[in-house]
Amino acid sequence: MARIAGVNIPTNKRVVIALQYIHGIGAKKAEEICTKVSIPAERRVNQLTDAEVIQIRETIDRDYMVEGDLRRDVAMNIKRLMDLGCYRGLRHRRGLPVHGQRTHTNARTRKGKPKAIAGKKK
Repeated sequence: MARIAGVNIPTNKRVVIALQYIHGIGAKKAEEICTKVSIPAERRVNQLTDAEVIQIRETIDRDYMVEGDLRRDVAMNIKRLMDLGCYRGLRHRRGLPVHGQRTHTNARTRKGKPKAIAGKKK
């Protein structure tokens, strides 16, 4: 099992798919990495040599922000918005949708379980 950027990559999947298990790498960036390291698209992780794995690891470390660094950066951006007290920061603080979605109905993922209102039933 290859370990890249602190993540165990599944061995029997194609490299392009397996790289997407790393937080911060999607389909586009995974393809980019494979072309930089010149690995064919149909190659599987268990067919990679140690040199290729090291090459992939170095490319990701050098060119991309992934895993812990990316999570920390996103958390700091959200914290900055909350400290500023801007509208988006207040929405984060209250646990409500941030990007202008409606909250009269829906928004259950962000708001959590529905809370009962006392004296509402009649």
